Amino acid sequence: MEPISTPIPPAEGMHLRRLRDLADFEVADSSPDVRGWSVRGADGQKFGEVAELIVEEEALKVRYLDIELSSNLRVNKHERHILLPVGVAALDEEGDNVFVPALTLETVLEYPPYAEIQISRGYEEAMLRALKLPLPEAGSEGFYNQSSYDEQHFYQNRRPAELNAFRRRDQNNNVL
Repeated sequence: MEPISTPIPPAEGMHLRRLRDLADFEVADSSPDVRGWSVRGADGQKFGEVAELIVEEEALKVRYLDIELSSNLRVNKHERHILLPVGVAALDEEGDNVFVPALTLETVLEYPPYAEIQISRGYEEAMLRALKLPLPEAGSEGFYNQSSYDEQHFYQNRRPAELNAFRRRDQNNNVL
């Protein structure tokens, strides 16, 4: 996939960014860079690859995996990306696979597509409904304080709990 150079446009309340758009950030040494890894559903079938990490810069947390669906699914090219909350997936202990028990090769076709324009709260809620996950209470400030956004669940097989998935570097390439 050819990277798109246009950043996700900022909007009121929008705080999520693609990791590739943040020049001062990188995947931490303690975390595997899962971009390019196969994504498999509960049926074990591959339905895509991780194209990008969508992060919350202030919290230093990965919130979503941008998944490019496989071309063999015959999905419209404008609907070939989906976002998955990081906590609904898990890494293979040894191989370069991401497992999503809530989806299969068939059910992923019913999942809301991601257009790389912006991530609204309405889209986030649509993802949770598609995964049959509870929605946080209205006006709740802890939207990401639920298990579907638990980064540790995702990285548990490949990284110590106390470490962040990505980190910031200064102009001299020193880790901050």
